Amino acid sequence: MEQQIHDVIDLIDPGLHRVRNMEMPEARRRILRGTPQEVRAIRGSFALVAWSGTTVRMARSMDRPMRYFLAKRKDGPALVVADRIDAIASWLREHGLSDQFHPSYTRMVPAHHVVEIQLVGCPDPDPTYVRFLTASATPVPADVEEIGRRYIAATATQVVEWLQGIPTDEPIGVCLSGGIDSGAIFLVVYHSLRKLGMNPARLKAFTLKVGDGPDAAQAQAFLDRLGLGLFLEVIDGSLDDLDPPEAVRVVEDYKALDIECATMALALLRGIRARYPQWRYLADGDGGDENLKDYPIEDNPELTIRSVVNNPLLYQEGWGVGKIKHSLTYSGGLSRSYARTYAPARHLGFEGFSPFTMPDVVELAQSIPFAKLTAYDIDRLYSLKGEIVSAGVRALTGFEMPVFSKRRFQHGAIEESAMRRSVTGGEADYRRIFHALYA
Repeated sequence: MEQQIHDVIDLIDPGLHRVRNMEMPEARRRILRGTPQEVRAIRGSFALVAWSGTTVRMARSMDRPMRYFLAKRKDGPALVVADRIDAIASWLREHGLSDQFHPSYTRMVPAHHVVEIQLVGCPDPDPTYVRFLTASATPVPADVEEIGRRYIAATATQVVEWLQGIPTDEPIGVCLSGGIDSGAIFLVVYHSLRKLGMNPARLKAFTLKVGDGPDAAQAQAFLDRLGLGLFLEVIDGSLDDLDPPEAVRVVEDYKALDIECATMALALLRGIRARYPQWRYLADGDGGDENLKDYPIEDNPELTIRSVVNNPLLYQEGWGVGKIKHSLTYSGGLSRSYARTYAPARHLGFEGFSPFTMPDVVELAQSIPFAKLTAYDIDRLYSLKGEIVSAGVRALTGFEMPVFSKRRFQHGAIEESAMRRSVTGGEADYRRIFHALYA
């Protein structure tokens, strides 16, 4: 019998991984063994694939997409792994396999799972999934002050590790709206720089202002109240900078809220890049809303207060692997939508970071006893994030952090009604734009 040949093509740039507590060969060995405890012990940001014989295992952290496509060749299957759909399409085209491709045939590795594929040819067996992130083993009391202390302490640990991996001559930016999440990240970064004996003059807070966008004034008020107003740098944009079709191409998705967010992110990052051609490192607060369940439930007819409170990782992972609504092509929750943050930064040459997406922080957040704290009251849930985060920032830094009402990035960078006039597409429009890329 002719021996079948199989191949794994890893197109992910190895320079993008930020594993902080072990060498990359050891991290890959842990992925290959696939035991949850060993994979969970990998600290940092990664999207790794490892294989032996016909067995392939993949795992990723929340803050970076990871995709794969199984191609058929006469002498055996080829598994192509990348962080982007267009990278997979390009490889297939170069190797005469483009007739097999459609973007919906790609698969996304869901965050917090080890995905196993067996390369055995037709018929292809389904992938299997093993979760490596679970609830914290340390009980979290129903006490807002204590929860805040633990949550921001875990966040600060990630910030310190991130700062220690950045060359000391590199500047550091925080994307700041003045909201709860970005404000907390700015203060934790500022505090950590000083605690580490690093120069806080390396730090800037960048805010996008298009027209009468209210975030610039909010960010200024946030910093001025703390005596830190000198760190703010407003990036002025214009309506001409807003290009939703470009955002569709960059993010490779079509969810309207994510495309609106990515459209603003591209305008902000392009403005920073024009002003500072060599800038690399940016932090943000993405993931904070998901961790502390701070989304308007009434905007989604599928949700109730009970479904939100009783599903610990609903906003991070969607309804979960193995559920009818779990998308194999796009995963779910922030596992899917983090491309709105990752892809614009990567496209414009930045290295982004949000500590709220790191496993230690997500693990702690999913262990918060939301049912006890809210008694399933929606208004109580909405007020909880500000209380938790401000308490934690106070405990860590001593700052009494201003807390402003929640506002989405795309409704603060530009006044909401102006955005509705300029960014007019819906999901069906963006879906057509995306699929036209491969028509």
